[in-house]
Amino acid sequence: MARVYVETIIAASMDRIWAATQDPGEHARWDARFGRIDPVPGAVPAAFTYATAVLPGVEIAGYGVHSGDRRPDGGAAVSALRFGSDDVRSLIRDGSGYWRYVPVHGGVRFLTGYSYRPRWGRLGRLIDTVFGPLFGWATAWSFDRLRLWLERGIPPERARRHAVTEALLRAALIAVAVGAHWWILAALAVVLPPHPSTPAARRCKRRPGKDNQE
Repeated sequence: MARVYVETIIAASMDRIWAATQDPGEHARWDARFGRIDPVPGAVPAAFTYATAVLPGVEIAGYGVHSGDRRPDGGAAVSALRFGSDDVRSLIRDGSGYWRYVPVHGGVRFLTGYSYRPRWGRLGRLIDTVFGPLFGWATAWSFDRLRLWLERGIPPERARRHAVTEALLRAALIAVAVGAHWWILAALAVVLPPHPSTPAARRCKRRPGKDNQE
């Protein structure tokens, strides 16, 4: 069973964070793991289908069931999720997880923990040694993109353009520096922190604290 944990603090109201994460249309805008999220009308508990593009013109479909609970006094909130895919091309067979929303000074601590079972037997477990860390990185990168949207008003679509532009600039700088044997400059291009308006997985916590051990 593969496990992922990501945590960040967002300087925004609980209402705004709840809306951006619980509404399927809003959720799909900032979460890089999903290309499309479609609610299933009338389903109880709430259900949805999703699609993720893994290659140009190639989508992997899946399903999920979720429920959320908010304390009426404005306290903490939690949302539970079960998900999976019947598509044999999907590495993920099924899984479950949660989102937690914990009010803190100046905002909300937003965190997730989830686990999933890969398919394809031993081959799937081997592939997951690469896919798992990538999936965790995509979750953290998406959380920071959500934070930039709610804190700084940078729409997820613009944040993605910032990320692509910065990645291309870094790659060009590294290529020039390596070609000229400017090794220090090449190293700096790799380690320099991202621009404040560019999403970065490194800004998120990737391991639970003692109070979040599952």
